[in-house]
Amino acid sequence: MKSVLLRTLTFAAAITLSALPALAADTVRATVDAVIKPLMAEHDLPGLSVAILHDGKRHVFHYGVASRKTRAPVNDKTLFEIGSLSKPFTGTLLARLEAEGLVDLSASAQTLLPEIAGSPIGGASLLDLHTYVAGGLPLQFPAWVDKTNFAKFFRSFKPTAKIGASRLYSNPSIGLSGYLAAVTVGQPFSTLLTGKVLAPLKLEDTFLKVPANRMANYAQGYTRDNAPVRVSPGLFDHEAYGVKTTASDLLRFVEASVNPAGLGSDLETALVAARTGVYRVGSMYQGLGWELYRAPARSAELLQGADPAFVLEPNAVERPEAPVTGAAVGTVSKTGSTLGFGAYALFQPARGTAIVILANRFWANPARIEAAYAILDRIDPGFTAN
Repeated sequence: MKSVLLRTLTFAAAITLSALPALAADTVRATVDAVIKPLMAEHDLPGLSVAILHDGKRHVFHYGVASRKTRAPVNDKTLFEIGSLSKPFTGTLLARLEAEGLVDLSASAQTLLPEIAGSPIGGASLLDLHTYVAGGLPLQFPAWVDKTNFAKFFRSFKPTAKIGASRLYSNPSIGLSGYLAAVTVGQPFSTLLTGKVLAPLKLEDTFLKVPANRMANYAQGYTRDNAPVRVSPGLFDHEAYGVKTTASDLLRFVEASVNPAGLGSDLETALVAARTGVYRVGSMYQGLGWELYRAPARSAELLQGADPAFVLEPNAVERPEAPVTGAAVGTVSKTGSTLGFGAYALFQPARGTAIVILANRFWANPARIEAAYAILDRIDPGFTAN
């Protein structure tokens, strides 16, 4: 049985994009330069890539170095960690598995993980887990939790809110949803993500584990204090924050999310389902990894998603009678961070306009959002409410 999300989702294969005036590549470059160059200096960013989709054309620009030690310049093959921008990849995978009848997002966790049967978290559905409403699970696992005892952690967790009623952003929550979906299918999560999402979209420069022959392209990340760092393996890291990719590949994923027509019915359905509103919290609707706002975009609303009071504290949710599509969720947004990288994606399917920004140093989420907003406000003024 399919979840309410896919049972009620109506997908039109042909998406009509708003007519946009074409801009010359040098005009786009000058616009991006005017925002990015002073921003890199202000935030001491070693390297950065920007990729833009506008009027059916892709524009990709690179700045700075992939490593302060080697001084290798950022280029088309430079791999960045994207942190929680991995979550829409996981959401798209789960939606595709459900579209294929392999997974039911309305199934309870305890039916898939008998070790937590009878516990409060056991009653949460995969959709509850994936959208952070499984009773207040923490942002990260406690230090003692690993792959040998995570079931004990979930079994003993005492919810701080009724399941389904309150949102608290959580890697363990969304990580468990991805893990259980893979268990249900009987294949490793990495195999499923590659076979069901990465390969069909021809994302040849996107990895959960960077292969040896691509390590030279893997940017060196830097902390707030400029210490070199890369993400460490962790429990459910693949599911929650493990993707490494290039600016071009991430834009290609976003472009497929903008207009998935021609990719096959199951993947088309999944890409749209991932950017469909499940519930509302403040000015945002929660999708499957993606965070959704009305169109045209308003900077104050986008910044809500980066507010610590919104991310780190529980917020009551409002549930519509059916999943939400259209202008109410017409602006799609997601930040992603690791200790040494900071990423952001912003797009509007109806306009066919998108931007992704990747940098190899941690920098504040509001700065990323404001930079993307400023660029699109100049390139496609109809994108914003200014």
